[in-house]
Amino acid sequence: MSTDVVSISYQTLVSSPSSLETSIEEAFGSHPQALGLILVKDLPPVYPVYRERLLKLAYKFAHLDEDVRERYVDPGSIYSYGWSHGKEIMNGRPDTLKGSYYANPVVDVPDVNPAVKAAYPPIYGNNVWPDKNQSGIEGFEEAFKNLGGFVFDVGCQLAGACQPFVSKYLTDVSLSVPELISTQTAKARLLHYFPPSENSPTTEDEPIDSWCGFHKDHSLLTGLCSAIFLREEAGLEPTIVPSPSPTSGLYIRTRGGDLTKVSIPPDCLAFQTGEALELVTAGKLRATPHCVRVGQTQVGAKISRETFALFMQPDTHQRISESDTFGSFSKKVLEEHYEEARV
Repeated sequence: MSTDVVSISYQTLVSSPSSLETSIEEAFGSHPQALGLILVKDLPPVYPVYRERLLKLAYKFAHLDEDVRERYVDPGSIYSYGWSHGKEIMNGRPDTLKGSYYANPVVDVPDVNPAVKAAYPPIYGNNVWPDKNQSGIEGFEEAFKNLGGFVFDVGCQLAGACQPFVSKYLTDVSLSVPELISTQTAKARLLHYFPPSENSPTTEDEPIDSWCGFHKDHSLLTGLCSAIFLREEAGLEPTIVPSPSPTSGLYIRTRGGDLTKVSIPPDCLAFQTGEALELVTAGKLRATPHCVRVGQTQVGAKISRETFALFMQPDTHQRISESDTFGSFSKKVLEEHYEEARV
């Protein structure tokens, strides 16, 4: 099924955010067609430069020797900072279909009470960056911070524009969405989806969530870049190619339950509602389940998918429901996806 994706102009977001309430309600409201997603278009020209630079570095990092990648793994944060591959549980098994690099793009070392930091290492850990002279991924930290900081700033603008709409549904009227978002807990995820195995090519009847299982983000808002697809060429730089299949990409289940394929234009940013926003509105604004499908691809075609997501979140002490703070809720989510969190 096809559902129109609501889009707003960045210029309007900056100059006249109050005029966007109808568009925001259409995107994030409770009606059956709502996707829980909005596009921001007409972004400054620096955005596509930041996006392409970092997404190509995602591919390059994933192609470093394994012993090099392992230098940047952080088990102490339950793999929530630095490189992570095969640690997350999706669909009941370790997810080896994608590799991720996690970092807070706006704060390297969270400024929180040491006891709080020790209690929540996946949320308040220190960033882990590749060596600046690491061959093949020069400029990785700068590129990550440039794109992540840009997405965070746009997301904060959007949060302000959302406040008049969201305030009608907040269980605690003293809260505001912009104030709930913390720089200390921001978390970005740079994603490399490995090409399908040559031994098990995808077919028309593959599961809809073949590249990434159905899930909800546990953030307030998630900023999401349009993915790029890269073809591996032996001895050459990877080549940007079109989506390998019309069925490849992001799928979202609307509030009414319909499954919709969503395409994010390369020059736009998407923002989705997360479970924390669902909880602070007592379910009035629900997070929408989404997944990623490989799509039928040519046998032997080594095409990977690169993308970037930024999770905008409250601090751990923030109460988001009668029974949970964001900290206690996050621990429950981690326990679902990481064996190490269940200890």
